[in-house]
Amino acid sequence: MADLAVGDIIKNITDDVKLLVQDQVELAKAELTPAAKKGGTGLGLFGVAGYFALSASILLYFAAAYGLVEGAGLAAWLSFLIVAVALLLIAGILGGIGYLVVRKIKGPDRTIAQAKQSVAEVKEAAQRAMAAANAPQIEGQVVPPTKEIT
Repeated sequence: MADLAVGDIIKNITDDVKLLVQDQVELAKAELTPAAKKGGTGLGLFGVAGYFALSASILLYFAAAYGLVEGAGLAAWLSFLIVAVALLLIAGILGGIGYLVVRKIKGPDRTIAQAKQSVAEVKEAAQRAMAAANAPQIEGQVVPPTKEIT
């Protein structure tokens, strides 16, 4: 690396950074796809819960109106009321399941850790390259050999 010109060193670092960024984007996609699917499932369950809650509300309105019309004939509106309560129970169960699914979604922890490590390695490589470029020509090693970024 000491035989390369400063421009070549910077070009190599730039190419390495481009590859690292592309790899980080791919890792983020791979890590976020399952989380997005779980989020979609949770939102779908919330939507179904909302549908059942709306249906129950409509039935409750019908039950109240029919109860006022019939007065003493409780059997018809009571049956509407029982169906509405059952739908509200279903909506509550589905809403609870949807909440549990959405709550389990995790952030892209590996991607964040990998990105921080990559940034630190690129900074270190840039500092070594600048130190090598600015070092006076002497015999021996100017900068101790370190691992290459691949």
